[in-house]
Amino acid sequence: MSYAEFWPRYLKAHGKPRTRLLHVIGTSLAIASLAWAAIALDWRPLVAVPILGYGFAWAAHFLVEGNRPETFGHPFYSLFSDLRMWGLWVTGRLDRELSRLGLGAR
Repeated sequence: MSYAEFWPRYLKAHGKPRTRLLHVIGTSLAIASLAWAAIALDWRPLVAVPILGYGFAWAAHFLVEGNRPETFGHPFYSLFSDLRMWGLWVTGRLDRELSRLGLGAR
């Protein structure tokens, strides 16, 4: 599967706004932990990165969306897509991307 084929599938698996919000929260906290580790020159905040990133995302999939996280089948595409979705969300362009792909903002 190419990434161009994966991206719409990834967004479809994140159809509910609450799922996307939990992903954004987890990714934001993971990025903040990375920044903290870099600024403080301390490795300990790095322990929180996967816990925060995956914890919020998996909770969203199992408790809100009711599906299986894409990361189990396509870990690298999923990581890139999570960062891409986060970037689109924080810049206010995610709804436009969902509409462009015919997925609607739901």
